[in-house]
Parts: sequence; structure tokens; C-alpha cells
Amino acid sequence: MSVIVVVAAVIVDSGGRVLAAQRAEPPALAGGWEFPGGKVDPGESEAEALVRECREELGVEVTVGERVGGDWPLSAGYVMRVWLATLASGTPEPREHLELRWLGPGEYYDVEWLGADLPIMKTVESILLAD
Repeated sequence: MSVIVVVAAVIVDSGGRVLAAQRAEPPALAGGWEFPGGKVDPGESEAEALVRECREELGVEVTVGERVGGDWPLSAGYVMRVWLATLASGTPEPREHLELRWLGPGEYYDVEWLGADLPIMKTVESILLAD
């Protein structure tokens, strides 16, 4: 059985803040917070998909860093693969989301993370606090 790979970027700035994006759709997920990203297109590497998704969703160029964890389970037939990333150029804007928010240390849980993204935030927090 093949799985569909979804990539996500944990965009981190120099102050240890992470960028959270509020879903606009589908209705079941709207209003929840996630890390930006999307499906990998045929013939595209996961890193290329991550860069493309950030360009399309946020209007920014990112530099892809280290991978966070292994395969994060989503709904049946889907897995999410996550990378740390930094802004190479541009200012994030919510092109496909309701809102964007930078969350600093002590604020990481000030939004209602989607179920799939909450354990990722916990792992990212341990990585950032270890640095």
C-alpha cells in the first residue's frame, strides 16, 4: 500500500520563535493551527516540495534544515515528514491560511494546534530548548 507524503516546515527565527499557521479549510480542520506545508508532487523531492509549499502558501523562500522525527501519522494513507527551516527571503503572509502567528518560547502552546501538529511542536520545543 502506498502512502501519500505531506511535508511541513517548522520555520524558526533567530529568537527561537516558530511560525504557526491557522487553517482556513477543510471545514473539519478550519481554525486549527499547523505548520505550513503540503503534499509532495510526483517527480519532486521532499525538500523541493517544502520550498514550493512555503513559496505558495506564505510568499517566502526558506532554507531547509534538519528533519524532525520520522514519519508522523496523519489520516489513513498519509504521513507527514517535518523539517526545521529558516527564512531566506520575504515576510510570511497568510495566502492560504486565516492567520499567521510567531510563537516564542513560553508561547508555543498559545494556539490550538491540530492533533497531528501538537506532538511535533512538543518535539520541536525540546530541540529548541536544548540549543
